[in-house]
Amino acid sequence: MAVTPATKLDARRLRADFPVFDELVNGKPVAFLDSAASTQKPRQVLDAMREFYEHSYANVHRGVYTLAERATAGYEGAREKVRAYVNAPSSREVIFTRGATEALNLVAYAWGLDNLGPGDVVVITELEHHSNFVPWQFIAKKTGAEFAHIPIDDLGELQLDALDEIATRGNVKVVANNLVSNTLGTVNPVEKLATWAHEQGAIMVVDAAQAAPHRKIDVQALGCDFLAFSSHKLCGPSGVGALWGRRELLEEMQPFNFGGEMIRSVALDRTSWNELPYKFEAGTPAIAEAYGFGVAIDYVSEIGLDAIEAHEHELVVQAMDALAEIPGLRIFGPPAERRTGIVSFELENVHPHDVAQILDWEGVAVRAGHHCTQPLMTRLGVAATTRASFYLYSLPEEVDRLVAGLLKVRKTFA
Repeated sequence: MAVTPATKLDARRLRADFPVFDELVNGKPVAFLDSAASTQKPRQVLDAMREFYEHSYANVHRGVYTLAERATAGYEGAREKVRAYVNAPSSREVIFTRGATEALNLVAYAWGLDNLGPGDVVVITELEHHSNFVPWQFIAKKTGAEFAHIPIDDLGELQLDALDEIATRGNVKVVANNLVSNTLGTVNPVEKLATWAHEQGAIMVVDAAQAAPHRKIDVQALGCDFLAFSSHKLCGPSGVGALWGRRELLEEMQPFNFGGEMIRSVALDRTSWNELPYKFEAGTPAIAEAYGFGVAIDYVSEIGLDAIEAHEHELVVQAMDALAEIPGLRIFGPPAERRTGIVSFELENVHPHDVAQILDWEGVAVRAGHHCTQPLMTRLGVAATTRASFYLYSLPEEVDRLVAGLLKVRKTFA
Protein backbone atom coordinates (compact mmCIF):
# COMPACT_ATOMS: atom_id res chain seq x y z
CA MET A 1 0.00 0.00 0.00
CA ALA A 2 1.30 3.45 -0.84
CA VAL A 3 2.45 5.68 1.98
CA THR A 4 0.37 8.78 2.72
CA PRO A 5 2.84 11.57 3.50
CA ALA A 6 2.19 14.46 5.88
CA THR A 7 3.01 16.91 3.07
CA LYS A 8 2.02 16.29 -0.54
CA LEU A 9 4.75 16.67 -3.14
CA ASP A 10 4.39 19.66 -5.47
CA ALA A 11 5.89 18.38 -8.73
CA ARG A 12 5.19 21.61 -10.63
CA ARG A 13 7.20 23.63 -8.16
CA LEU A 14 10.03 21.11 -8.16
CA ARG A 15 10.30 21.16 -11.95
CA ALA A 16 11.63 24.71 -11.72
CA ASP A 17 14.78 23.18 -10.20
CA PHE A 18 15.51 21.17 -13.37
CA PRO A 19 16.89 23.04 -16.39
CA VAL A 20 15.97 20.21 -18.75
CA PHE A 21 12.28 21.07 -18.47
CA ASP A 22 12.96 24.37 -20.20
CA GLU A 23 13.85 22.33 -23.30
CA LEU A 24 11.64 21.60 -26.27
CA VAL A 25 11.84 18.22 -28.02
CA ASN A 26 10.45 18.30 -31.54
CA GLY A 27 8.81 21.59 -30.63
CA LYS A 28 7.13 20.18 -27.52
CA PRO A 29 8.00 20.34 -23.80
CA VAL A 30 9.91 17.23 -22.84
CA ALA A 31 7.96 14.59 -20.92
CA PHE A 32 10.80 12.62 -19.35
CA LEU A 33 9.42 9.18 -18.49
CA ASP A 34 12.73 7.33 -18.27
CA SER A 35 13.81 8.03 -14.70
CA ALA A 36 14.29 4.31 -14.02
CA ALA A 37 17.30 4.49 -16.34
CA SER A 38 18.68 7.75 -14.95
CA THR A 39 17.21 10.88 -13.41
CA GLN A 40 17.50 14.52 -14.35
CA LYS A 41 19.67 16.78 -12.20
CA PRO A 42 18.43 19.78 -10.21
CA ARG A 43 20.21 23.12 -10.22
CA GLN A 44 21.10 22.60 -6.55
CA VAL A 45 23.32 19.64 -7.46
CA LEU A 46 24.75 21.24 -10.60
CA ASP A 47 25.56 24.51 -8.83
CA ALA A 48 27.08 22.75 -5.82
CA MET A 49 29.38 20.66 -8.01
CA ARG A 50 30.51 23.68 -10.01
CA GLU A 51 31.17 25.58 -6.77
CA PHE A 52 33.14 22.61 -5.43
CA TYR A 53 35.28 22.39 -8.57
CA GLU A 54 35.90 26.13 -8.55
CA HIS A 55 36.73 26.61 -4.87
CA SER A 56 37.33 23.30 -3.07
CA TYR A 57 38.94 20.88 -5.50
CA ALA A 58 42.09 18.93 -4.63
CA ASN A 59 42.93 15.30 -4.05
CA VAL A 60 41.58 13.94 -0.81
CA HIS A 61 42.97 12.59 2.47
CA ARG A 62 46.73 13.15 2.24
CA GLY A 63 47.02 16.87 1.52
CA VAL A 64 47.58 19.18 4.52
CA TYR A 65 46.81 22.42 2.69
CA THR A 66 43.47 24.23 2.78
CA LEU A 67 42.03 23.08 -0.56
CA ALA A 68 42.80 19.45 0.23
CA GLU A 69 41.17 19.79 3.64
CA ARG A 70 38.06 21.30 2.05
CA ALA A 71 37.89 18.54 -0.55
CA THR A 72 38.34 15.84 2.07
CA ALA A 73 35.64 17.36 4.25
CA GLY A 74 33.23 17.44 1.30
CA TYR A 75 34.05 13.89 0.27
CA GLU A 76 33.80 12.39 3.75
CA GLY A 77 30.72 14.49 4.49
CA ALA A 78 29.03 12.81 1.54
CA ARG A 79 29.96 9.40 2.98
CA GLU A 80 28.20 10.30 6.22
CA LYS A 81 25.12 11.38 4.25
CA VAL A 82 25.06 7.99 2.49
CA ARG A 83 25.39 6.26 5.86
CA ALA A 84 22.46 8.17 7.31
CA TYR A 85 20.37 7.68 4.16
CA VAL A 86 20.44 3.88 4.52
CA ASN A 87 20.71 3.88 8.35
CA ALA A 88 24.05 2.07 8.35
CA PRO A 89 25.73 1.61 11.75
CA SER A 90 29.03 3.20 10.69
CA SER A 91 30.35 5.36 7.87
CA ARG A 92 33.36 3.00 7.73
CA GLU A 93 30.98 0.45 6.23
CA VAL A 94 30.19 2.77 3.31
CA ILE A 95 32.40 2.35 0.24
CA PHE A 96 32.26 4.74 -2.71
CA THR A 97 32.24 2.95 -6.07
CA ARG A 98 31.60 3.97 -9.67
CA GLY A 99 27.99 2.87 -9.28
CA ALA A 100 25.78 0.00 -8.17
CA THR A 101 27.26 -2.23 -10.89
CA GLU A 102 30.80 -1.91 -9.57
CA ALA A 103 29.54 -2.31 -6.00
CA LEU A 104 27.87 -5.62 -6.83
CA ASN A 105 30.92 -6.81 -8.76
CA LEU A 106 33.06 -5.92 -5.75
CA VAL A 107 31.04 -8.28 -3.54
CA ALA A 108 30.96 -11.04 -6.16
CA TYR A 109 34.73 -10.98 -6.65
CA ALA A 110 36.07 -9.99 -3.23
CA TRP A 111 33.68 -12.19 -1.24
CA GLY A 112 32.64 -14.81 -3.78
CA LEU A 113 36.05 -15.99 -4.99
CA ASP A 114 37.21 -16.76 -1.45
CA ASN A 115 33.98 -18.21 -0.07
CA LEU A 116 32.36 -20.26 -2.85
CA GLY A 117 33.19 -23.70 -4.19
CA PRO A 118 31.72 -27.02 -5.34
CA GLY A 119 28.67 -27.98 -3.31
CA ASP A 120 27.72 -24.35 -2.67
CA VAL A 121 24.69 -22.63 -4.17
CA VAL A 122 24.33 -19.04 -5.36
CA VAL A 123 20.69 -17.93 -5.52
CA ILE A 124 19.43 -15.07 -7.67
CA THR A 125 15.98 -14.31 -9.11
CA GLU A 126 14.41 -14.05 -12.55
CA LEU A 127 13.91 -10.34 -11.87
CA GLU A 128 17.56 -9.36 -11.57
CA HIS A 129 19.26 -6.62 -13.53
CA HIS A 130 22.29 -8.06 -15.32
CA SER A 131 24.58 -6.30 -12.83
CA ASN A 132 23.24 -8.52 -10.02
CA PHE A 133 22.99 -11.60 -12.26
CA VAL A 134 26.02 -11.89 -14.52
CA PRO A 135 28.72 -11.37 -11.84
CA TRP A 136 27.22 -14.15 -9.70
CA GLN A 137 26.76 -16.41 -12.72
CA PHE A 138 30.42 -15.86 -13.65
CA ILE A 139 31.75 -16.39 -10.11
CA ALA A 140 29.61 -19.50 -9.64
CA LYS A 141 31.07 -21.05 -12.81
CA LYS A 142 34.59 -20.02 -11.84
CA THR A 143 34.34 -21.55 -8.35
CA GLY A 144 32.23 -24.60 -9.23
CA ALA A 145 29.22 -23.43 -7.24
CA GLU A 146 25.68 -24.06 -8.48
CA PHE A 147 23.75 -21.11 -9.88
CA ALA A 148 20.07 -21.27 -8.95
CA HIS A 149 17.18 -18.87 -9.40
CA ILE A 150 13.92 -18.06 -7.65
CA PRO A 151 11.18 -18.07 -10.31
CA ILE A 152 8.42 -15.51 -10.66
CA ASP A 153 4.71 -15.98 -11.22
CA ASP A 154 2.71 -14.48 -14.07
CA LEU A 155 2.40 -11.16 -12.20
CA GLY A 156 6.17 -10.83 -11.89
CA GLU A 157 6.33 -11.63 -8.18
CA LEU A 158 8.71 -14.09 -6.55
CA GLN A 159 7.52 -17.62 -5.89
CA LEU A 160 8.99 -18.13 -2.44
CA ASP A 161 7.62 -21.68 -2.24
CA ALA A 162 10.59 -22.61 -4.46
CA LEU A 163 13.03 -21.93 -1.61
CA ASP A 164 12.61 -25.33 0.04
CA GLU A 165 13.63 -27.14 -3.15
CA ILE A 166 16.56 -24.78 -3.74
CA ALA A 167 17.84 -25.51 -0.24
CA THR A 168 18.16 -29.21 -1.09
CA ARG A 169 20.67 -28.53 -3.88
CA GLY A 170 23.62 -27.81 -1.61
CA ASN A 171 24.98 -25.26 0.82
CA VAL A 172 23.23 -21.98 0.04
CA LYS A 173 25.95 -19.33 0.43
CA VAL A 174 24.60 -16.25 -1.39
CA VAL A 175 21.14 -14.83 -2.02
CA ALA A 176 21.19 -11.81 -4.35
CA ASN A 177 18.00 -9.89 -5.10
CA ASN A 178 16.88 -6.43 -6.10
CA LEU A 179 14.63 -4.59 -3.69
CA VAL A 180 12.67 -3.16 -6.62
CA SER A 181 12.64 -4.54 -10.16
CA ASN A 182 13.90 -1.99 -12.66
CA THR A 183 11.67 -3.51 -15.36
CA LEU A 184 8.39 -4.28 -13.60
CA GLY A 185 8.57 -2.11 -10.49
CA THR A 186 7.88 -5.18 -8.33
CA VAL A 187 8.67 -4.56 -4.66
CA ASN A 188 10.40 -7.70 -3.41
CA PRO A 189 10.20 -9.23 0.11
CA VAL A 190 13.88 -8.74 0.93
CA GLU A 191 13.32 -9.06 4.69
CA LYS A 192 11.87 -12.56 4.22
CA LEU A 193 14.67 -13.54 1.85
CA ALA A 194 17.30 -12.22 4.25
CA THR A 195 15.84 -14.28 7.10
CA TRP A 196 15.83 -17.40 4.91
CA ALA A 197 19.35 -16.71 3.67
CA HIS A 198 20.71 -16.44 7.19
CA GLU A 199 18.92 -19.64 8.20
CA GLN A 200 20.92 -21.32 5.42
CA GLY A 201 24.16 -19.69 6.58
CA ALA A 202 24.22 -17.46 3.49
CA ILE A 203 24.80 -13.76 2.93
CA MET A 204 22.06 -11.49 1.56
CA VAL A 205 23.11 -9.07 -1.20
CA VAL A 206 20.61 -6.35 -2.15
CA ASP A 207 20.60 -4.31 -5.34
CA ALA A 208 18.82 -1.13 -4.21
CA ALA A 209 19.58 0.96 -7.30
CA GLN A 210 15.90 1.12 -8.25
CA ALA A 211 14.64 1.45 -4.67
CA ALA A 212 16.86 3.99 -2.93
CA PRO A 213 15.67 7.05 -4.92
CA HIS A 214 11.99 6.24 -4.32
CA ARG A 215 11.48 4.76 -0.84
CA LYS A 216 13.11 4.72 2.57
CA ILE A 217 15.98 2.26 2.97
CA ASP A 218 17.11 0.84 6.31
CA VAL A 219 19.83 -1.79 5.97
CA GLN A 220 19.38 -2.84 9.59
CA ALA A 221 15.63 -3.39 9.18
CA LEU A 222 16.14 -5.23 5.87
CA GLY A 223 18.54 -7.61 7.57
CA CYS A 224 20.85 -7.71 4.54
CA ASP A 225 24.64 -8.05 4.53
CA PHE A 226 25.44 -5.89 1.50
CA LEU A 227 23.44 -3.18 -0.26
CA ALA A 228 24.34 -1.24 -3.40
CA PHE A 229 22.87 1.85 -5.05
CA SER A 230 23.83 4.60 -7.49
CA SER A 231 23.85 8.38 -7.45
CA HIS A 232 22.62 8.95 -11.01
CA LYS A 233 19.19 7.44 -10.32
CA LEU A 234 18.81 9.75 -7.32
CA CYS A 235 19.17 13.19 -8.96
CA GLY A 236 22.95 13.00 -8.51
CA PRO A 237 25.86 12.76 -10.96
CA SER A 238 26.83 9.60 -12.81
CA GLY A 239 30.09 7.80 -12.13
CA VAL A 240 29.60 7.32 -8.40
CA GLY A 241 27.63 4.99 -6.17
CA ALA A 242 27.88 3.30 -2.81
CA LEU A 243 28.21 -0.14 -1.31
CA TRP A 244 27.24 -0.75 2.28
CA GLY A 245 28.51 -3.95 3.86
CA ARG A 246 28.65 -5.45 7.33
CA ARG A 247 31.94 -4.47 8.87
CA GLU A 248 32.92 -8.00 9.91
CA LEU A 249 32.49 -9.22 6.33
CA LEU A 250 34.34 -6.28 4.79
CA GLU A 251 37.23 -6.76 7.21
CA GLU A 252 37.65 -10.37 6.06
CA MET A 253 37.50 -9.62 2.32
CA GLN A 254 40.48 -8.98 0.08
CA PRO A 255 40.62 -5.73 -1.93
CA PHE A 256 38.88 -5.58 -5.29
CA ASN A 257 41.26 -3.05 -6.91
CA PHE A 258 44.88 -2.27 -6.12
CA GLY A 259 46.92 0.93 -6.20
CA GLY A 260 47.12 4.14 -4.25
CA GLU A 261 45.03 4.91 -1.15
CA MET A 262 44.04 1.30 -0.45
CA ILE A 263 47.43 0.39 1.03
CA ARG A 264 48.82 0.77 4.53
CA SER A 265 52.41 0.03 3.55
CA VAL A 266 54.28 -1.34 0.53
CA ALA A 267 57.68 -3.02 0.47
CA LEU A 268 59.47 -5.20 -2.05
CA ASP A 269 58.38 -8.37 -0.26
CA ARG A 270 54.90 -7.50 1.02
CA THR A 271 51.96 -5.09 1.00
CA SER A 272 49.41 -4.48 3.74
CA TRP A 273 45.96 -3.01 3.28
CA ASN A 274 44.48 0.22 4.56
CA GLU A 275 41.60 0.32 7.04
CA LEU A 276 37.95 0.45 6.03
CA PRO A 277 36.57 1.92 3.87
CA TYR A 278 39.77 2.91 2.07
CA LYS A 279 40.85 -0.68 1.52
CA PHE A 280 38.23 -0.78 -1.26
CA GLU A 281 38.79 2.71 -2.71
CA ALA A 282 41.93 2.42 -4.84
CA GLY A 283 43.19 5.47 -6.70
CA THR A 284 41.86 8.98 -6.92
CA PRO A 285 38.10 8.74 -6.39
CA ALA A 286 35.30 10.64 -8.09
CA ILE A 287 35.65 13.46 -5.57
CA ALA A 288 33.28 16.11 -6.88
CA GLU A 289 30.82 13.41 -7.97
CA ALA A 290 30.73 11.97 -4.45
CA TYR A 291 30.17 15.47 -3.12
CA GLY A 292 27.32 15.91 -5.62
CA PHE A 293 25.93 12.55 -4.52
CA GLY A 294 25.68 13.94 -1.00
CA VAL A 295 23.96 17.11 -2.23
CA ALA A 296 21.46 14.98 -4.17
CA ILE A 297 20.72 12.99 -1.00
CA ASP A 298 20.03 16.29 0.78
CA TYR A 299 17.71 17.36 -2.05
CA VAL A 300 15.69 14.15 -2.12
CA SER A 301 15.58 13.91 1.67
CA GLU A 302 14.24 17.44 2.00
CA ILE A 303 11.38 16.62 -0.38
CA GLY A 304 10.70 13.46 1.61
CA LEU A 305 10.79 9.87 0.42
CA ASP A 306 7.28 9.20 1.70
CA ALA A 307 6.02 12.09 -0.45
CA ILE A 308 7.97 10.83 -3.47
CA GLU A 309 6.61 7.31 -3.07
CA ALA A 310 3.02 8.55 -2.71
CA HIS A 311 3.37 10.83 -5.75
CA GLU A 312 4.68 7.99 -7.92
CA HIS A 313 1.91 5.72 -6.73
CA GLU A 314 -0.74 8.19 -7.90
CA LEU A 315 0.92 8.39 -11.30
CA VAL A 316 1.29 4.64 -11.73
CA VAL A 317 -2.38 4.11 -10.83
CA GLN A 318 -3.35 6.76 -13.40
CA ALA A 319 -1.08 5.22 -16.02
CA MET A 320 -2.18 1.62 -15.51
CA ASP A 321 -5.86 2.57 -15.58
CA ALA A 322 -5.42 4.58 -18.78
CA LEU A 323 -3.16 2.08 -20.55
CA ALA A 324 -5.60 -0.72 -19.80
CA GLU A 325 -8.13 1.06 -22.05
CA ILE A 326 -5.86 0.93 -25.12
CA PRO A 327 -6.79 -2.04 -27.36
CA GLY A 328 -3.95 -4.49 -27.91
CA LEU A 329 -1.81 -3.17 -25.07
CA ARG A 330 -0.51 -5.61 -22.45
CA ILE A 331 0.90 -4.41 -19.11
CA PHE A 332 3.50 -6.57 -17.37
CA GLY A 333 3.94 -6.91 -13.63
CA PRO A 334 1.92 -6.75 -10.41
CA PRO A 335 -0.98 -4.44 -9.54
CA ALA A 336 -0.25 -0.81 -8.70
CA GLU A 337 -0.32 -1.33 -4.92
CA ARG A 338 2.58 -3.78 -5.16
CA ARG A 339 4.87 -1.84 -7.51
CA THR A 340 6.74 1.43 -7.69
CA GLY A 341 6.42 4.09 -10.40
CA ILE A 342 7.33 1.83 -13.34
CA VAL A 343 5.06 0.46 -16.07
CA SER A 344 6.38 -1.92 -18.74
CA PHE A 345 4.09 -2.86 -21.59
CA GLU A 346 3.87 -4.11 -25.17
CA LEU A 347 1.63 -2.86 -27.97
CA GLU A 348 0.39 -5.67 -30.18
CA ASN A 349 2.26 -6.00 -33.49
CA VAL A 350 4.47 -2.94 -32.84
CA HIS A 351 8.13 -3.24 -31.85
CA PRO A 352 8.99 -1.31 -28.68
CA HIS A 353 11.67 0.66 -30.54
CA ASP A 354 9.01 1.90 -32.99
CA VAL A 355 6.77 2.81 -30.07
CA ALA A 356 9.56 4.80 -28.42
CA GLN A 357 10.52 6.60 -31.62
CA ILE A 358 7.01 7.77 -32.38
CA LEU A 359 6.54 8.85 -28.76
CA ASP A 360 9.74 10.89 -29.09
CA TRP A 361 8.16 12.76 -32.00
CA GLU A 362 5.55 13.81 -29.44
CA GLY A 363 8.22 14.88 -26.95
CA VAL A 364 7.66 11.84 -24.71
CA ALA A 365 10.82 10.01 -23.62
CA VAL A 366 10.41 6.33 -22.68
CA ARG A 367 12.77 3.36 -22.68
CA ALA A 368 12.49 0.48 -25.15
CA GLY A 369 14.49 -2.74 -24.94
CA HIS A 370 15.25 -5.57 -22.55
CA HIS A 371 16.27 -3.16 -19.75
CA CYS A 372 19.30 -5.32 -18.87
CA THR A 373 16.93 -8.09 -17.76
CA GLN A 374 17.07 -10.64 -20.58
CA PRO A 375 16.24 -13.67 -18.37
CA LEU A 376 13.10 -11.80 -17.29
CA MET A 377 12.21 -11.05 -20.92
CA THR A 378 12.52 -14.77 -21.66
CA ARG A 379 10.16 -15.53 -18.78
CA LEU A 380 7.67 -12.94 -20.05
CA GLY A 381 7.88 -14.40 -23.56
CA VAL A 382 9.00 -11.17 -25.26
CA ALA A 383 12.27 -9.83 -26.64
CA ALA A 384 11.68 -6.33 -25.28
CA THR A 385 9.13 -4.02 -23.70
CA THR A 386 8.39 -0.32 -23.62
CA ARG A 387 8.88 1.14 -20.15
CA ALA A 388 7.54 4.38 -18.70
CA SER A 389 8.89 5.41 -15.31
CA PHE A 390 8.06 8.31 -13.04
CA TYR A 391 9.85 10.41 -10.46
CA LEU A 392 9.39 13.44 -8.25
CA TYR A 393 9.17 15.82 -11.23
CA SER A 394 6.64 13.80 -13.25
CA LEU A 395 3.18 15.29 -13.91
CA PRO A 396 -0.28 13.76 -14.48
CA GLU A 397 -0.53 15.46 -17.88
CA GLU A 398 2.64 13.63 -18.95
CA VAL A 399 0.74 10.39 -18.41
CA ASP A 400 -1.99 11.84 -20.62
CA ARG A 401 0.61 12.67 -23.28
CA LEU A 402 1.95 9.11 -23.08
CA VAL A 403 -1.52 7.68 -23.64
CA ALA A 404 -2.27 10.10 -26.50
CA GLY A 405 1.06 9.21 -28.10
CA LEU A 406 0.33 5.49 -27.85
CA LEU A 407 -3.00 6.00 -29.55
CA LYS A 408 -1.09 7.69 -32.41
CA VAL A 409 1.31 4.74 -32.51
CA ARG A 410 -1.59 2.33 -32.75
CA LYS A 411 -3.21 4.38 -35.51
CA THR A 412 0.06 4.60 -37.42
CA PHE A 413 0.54 0.81 -37.42
CA ALA A 414 -3.12 -0.12 -37.80
